[in-house]
Amino acid sequence: MNDKELIMLAHEACKKSYAPYSGFHVGAALLAADGSVFSGCNIENASYGATNCAERTAIFKAVSEGIRNFSKIAVVASDGSTAYPCGICLQVMNEFMPEAEILLEEDGEIKSYQLKELLPKGFIL
Repeated sequence: MNDKELIMLAHEACKKSYAPYSGFHVGAALLAADGSVFSGCNIENASYGATNCAERTAIFKAVSEGIRNFSKIAVVASDGSTAYPCGICLQVMNEFMPEAEILLEEDGEIKSYQLKELLPKGFIL
């Protein structure tokens, strides 16, 4: 699967977002090493601590199905802004996909990052 296809799947996931409080809709598409794709969207809650980001939704779906090897994740926002992963999502990526590629849309183009660029000092045991 190429980067553009993964970004498009993230946009499809974004359409399922539940964001009545922030209005900020995010979608993610996670590519596993075996070629399977897991999508995720942000799911808000009136108790903001119970909110789950799109990236974690996709990762947790995959892990709950026994998949733990990932090659890349695409993350997009419905408003066209760059949806940089939050610190919690970056830390979850550090746990399950420390070498994976992170694809984001910036100014209409696909930009690729390594996790260490976005989380240079992640927590590890």
